[in-house]
Amino acid sequence: MGADVHDTGADGTTADGGPIGVDHVFLALERELAVFLRRARASSGELAREVHPDLEPSAYGLLVRLADAGTQRATGLAAFFGVGKATMSRQLHALEKLGLVAREPDPADGRAVLVRLTEEGRDRFTRVRTGRRAQYARRLASWDRTEVAELARLLHRLNAEQEGDEA
Repeated sequence: MGADVHDTGADGTTADGGPIGVDHVFLALERELAVFLRRARASSGELAREVHPDLEPSAYGLLVRLADAGTQRATGLAAFFGVGKATMSRQLHALEKLGLVAREPDPADGRAVLVRLTEEGRDRFTRVRTGRRAQYARRLASWDRTEVAELARLLHRLNAEQEGDEA
């Protein structure tokens, strides 16, 4: 096993020159997550433009949610993404204008609005998502499938714990 992450030298720093009390395992995690998130944000922009040149990067996540969960109430989408009703309404209006989603009254509650992907929205999104999955497969071709599964399991665990913190 490697050196203790808290090993310190006579000058009050760790073996790699960092300050005492800093857990280098968590510093490494923070650094790698920052790179991952920066790339994910850039990727969302690219994916959004592939779906439609005028699609805002933040709206790509709405398409993911609708594709995965099906028809949703607008208020449920707002709650899922942690945004206000007005923000969600603006985003949905933009998606509707692009022909990617349709809004209709909820038959169970005429005051509520249901949102669904249009056929064009589903087709465009599915094409882009399929391409992205093929890209993952190419990038991780040298990984053993059990490593890919382990990464997915650990990311799921991290995401589940994050959701628990937000509740």
